[in-house]
Amino acid sequence: MSLKPNHTYEPSRAVLYTVRVLSALTVALGAVCFVPMKDGVLPVAILYGLIPLYLLCNALPFILYRTIPKPFGGKRSFFSPSHSRYTLRSCAHGVEMLHIFLLATGISVVYHLIRLPLLWTGRWVDLLISAAIAIGVLAVVFWNGMVCLYVFSVQLGIRWRVIGALCGLIPVAQLIALRRIMKVVDAEVDVECTRILRNNARREERVCATKYPILLVHGVFFRDFKALNYWGRIPDDLAANGATIFYGHQHSAAAVADCGAELAQRIREIVAETGCEKVNVIAHSKGGLDMRYALQNYGIAPMVASLTTVNTPHKGCIFVDFMLKTFSDPVKDKIADTYNKAAKKLGDPNPDFMAAIRDLTATGCAALEPHLAGESNPEPLEGIYCRSVGSLMPRARGGRFPLNLAYPIVRFFDGPNDGLVSETSFSFGEKYTLLTPTGTRGISHGDMIDLNRENIEEFDVREFYVGLVEELKNRGL
Repeated sequence: MSLKPNHTYEPSRAVLYTVRVLSALTVALGAVCFVPMKDGVLPVAILYGLIPLYLLCNALPFILYRTIPKPFGGKRSFFSPSHSRYTLRSCAHGVEMLHIFLLATGISVVYHLIRLPLLWTGRWVDLLISAAIAIGVLAVVFWNGMVCLYVFSVQLGIRWRVIGALCGLIPVAQLIALRRIMKVVDAEVDVECTRILRNNARREERVCATKYPILLVHGVFFRDFKALNYWGRIPDDLAANGATIFYGHQHSAAAVADCGAELAQRIREIVAETGCEKVNVIAHSKGGLDMRYALQNYGIAPMVASLTTVNTPHKGCIFVDFMLKTFSDPVKDKIADTYNKAAKKLGDPNPDFMAAIRDLTATGCAALEPHLAGESNPEPLEGIYCRSVGSLMPRARGGRFPLNLAYPIVRFFDGPNDGLVSETSFSFGEKYTLLTPTGTRGISHGDMIDLNRENIEEFDVREFYVGLVEELKNRGL
């Protein structure tokens, strides 16, 4: 499932390296021009000619990367979690500017070392002025690149942005951090462009154009916001491959029965508004329980063609039982009250933190089982294709905060897990897929919905969902 970089969007390597070297020489010439100009070696006319060339060098990489592929489906909105063509060009531009900065800095340093004898000939002021001009000229190029990376890169995350800032004033460490940052963003551009090229190449196939639309159902403690998509970059890729997508819009935290009622109403609305007759549901985490309850109790089974549960705790979480027993009632009440107040401000009419938590316990799921459509209650699922997906982390470091902290606790009580849900709780339906890590990274509960918008080398989450939906299409759903 890993992505192989495809460089067909780039200028030819010969052109790229030629421009990089010539730009570096131009920048370096501007950075070291003071002493030669003072000595009369560099005429003022040439100096003035350097100014427009210097400005061109600061813009040329962005112009060169105009061939960055355009995602099918039009422009990305400002709030889209996926890269737009402009942001990819900006990232590529930033990396090139830093390459130019490093080359020009090397030339400038060598030049000033050669001119060190000026210190002993009484012209030390000239050398200091030259060094100051060089620093200023190079600083513009450096910040041109760094601002582009810090503003437009997704894969840098908070960690590398902080590391880059902290190492900025530490010799040697700053170069190591800079090279790492450049490598991360360069790989990011490669992966994103490769995905766009892949999607554009199969555009006519419409591999995700299912007979019935896709309904994405979120898990607990999140809502479906336009500005912050719960499913990350996944919907953009599904839509680029022909999928029609709707969202569940149920409460972020409420009892399974209440969320199930909301989802049943949502499905009726979609069917009534579009005339689609049925929907294909993909539900993550607690959303899978919400949908199973809706199917069993609210008469919407005829309107559902398929149900795919992703990392859903069908048998509950033992560690949650333990936590509820451990925390005192005042502490639980305080946490619940704080969450419910915040959730109301974010759009939940009647959030219920404790009801949601209780339904996620092993005890709560056991009590819910008679009310959930599934293996023990097969009748409501006749004619509905049901399948499930789960994933594992091999160690705590395999996930981002807070899953890296929860992992050892869940492992102690529940066994191998994704940071929240155990392997024994994933299975549901006629087809079960367990994603096991091939390296030390693992695939966490959050990775399965592209929560961190992270490109994982061993697992391309967007292509995985394209495969899930393509299977539904091939089944005539």
